[in-house]
Amino acid sequence: MLQISYIRENKEKVLAGLAKRHLQEAPQLIDKALALDDERRQLQQEYDRTQAEANTAAKAIGELMRSGRKEEAEQQKQAAATLKQRSKELSDQLKKTAAALQEVLYNIPNVPHDKVPAGTSEADNLVEKQWGELPSLPDDALPHWELIKEYDIIDFELGNKITGAGFPVYKKQGARLQRALINFFLDEAEKAGYIEVQPPILINEASGYGTGQLPDKEGQMYHVGEDNFYLIPTAEVPITNIYRDVILTEEQLPVRHVGYTPCFRREAGSWGAHVRGLNRLHQFDKVEIVQISHPDHSYQILEEMSAYIQSLLQKLALPYRVVVLCGGDLGFTSALTYDMEVYSAAQQKWLEVSSVSNFETFQANRLKLRYRTADKKTQLLHTLNGSALALPRIVAAILENNQTPEGIKVPEVLVPYCGFERLVKEGIIDKKGAV
Repeated sequence: MLQISYIRENKEKVLAGLAKRHLQEAPQLIDKALALDDERRQLQQEYDRTQAEANTAAKAIGELMRSGRKEEAEQQKQAAATLKQRSKELSDQLKKTAAALQEVLYNIPNVPHDKVPAGTSEADNLVEKQWGELPSLPDDALPHWELIKEYDIIDFELGNKITGAGFPVYKKQGARLQRALINFFLDEAEKAGYIEVQPPILINEASGYGTGQLPDKEGQMYHVGEDNFYLIPTAEVPITNIYRDVILTEEQLPVRHVGYTPCFRREAGSWGAHVRGLNRLHQFDKVEIVQISHPDHSYQILEEMSAYIQSLLQKLALPYRVVVLCGGDLGFTSALTYDMEVYSAAQQKWLEVSSVSNFETFQANRLKLRYRTADKKTQLLHTLNGSALALPRIVAAILENNQTPEGIKVPEVLVPYCGFERLVKEGIIDKKGAV
């Protein structure tokens, strides 16, 4: 959430930034926020003045009573009662105006960083870097949704029976590959200095508002109505909310956390070939990295997080590219986002497997997440997060890019975690080649 003081002091900059998002109602939202803030300020001034007059009247009553001037004291009591009633009315108006202002601010997205290109959709995103040679597969190569049937490792029909579409069952080699990837990602994060946490996968409403999923993504989240809980769309939400209403010291920065969780997204309105198989699911596994940073260092940290995620893809030998999201494709809470996309040789397309973002103070303002400076003042921190990594499309790319007549090769770094070097239709080939 943008600070109203920042909007007031940088109105033209905010409007220019929001223009990159093609948010047509941005000028009206900004003007409404400023008008409500003006109203709030005026009400606050009148409330403070009325309170001061009420306090003066209360003191005068005592003095008049002590001096025996009862008639004047009674007049002061009436005046004090009127002032008290007015104070209550002003207090109620202040609460309503502050709530209205908060609601407007909740609906204003973050201001994009200067690096964010203009554009309306993913077609306008900027490819910043590409790594690895694109694999060349034979004409009879299969997409992953056919491979998983042949190798009997992921079962969509069974998941549909148990729950519904988009909830696959991983089994046999597929379950082991999934577990291997999770453990590999967690171990690599620990080596990089991230502290592992295992957070809840249900959050309350305050946590959803704290990181910006509410009200923006309410329709995309699964809601447990009776308890008013939400299933998490990403581990970023509960991990970042660990620090809601917390004041850190500069010595504690940066905070680094990693967490594995299942993630849940309704993906309402998604359809078509681009969502086939593992390309888009309602439930999927993901390892998430989160950092809380001093404002002066957050963009350096963003580059370091991007480089770290790229190192994972390099270790998995998956060709990838780094994409800077344009204003029209940028998430509501983000100031700058890099997407990492791996190349799927069988589908002949790029698949997003990670987004790493700097939210600057946008989440911290909602969370009241601050640090104490050397002069004892408090300032908002910057929050960052990234997928390191989301598993479904990683699995899809591994299966498709590494298919051979002898089976599907497992990336070398995963062999110690899997216990086998290839996936085969008859079973698991171990390191010695035995089935």
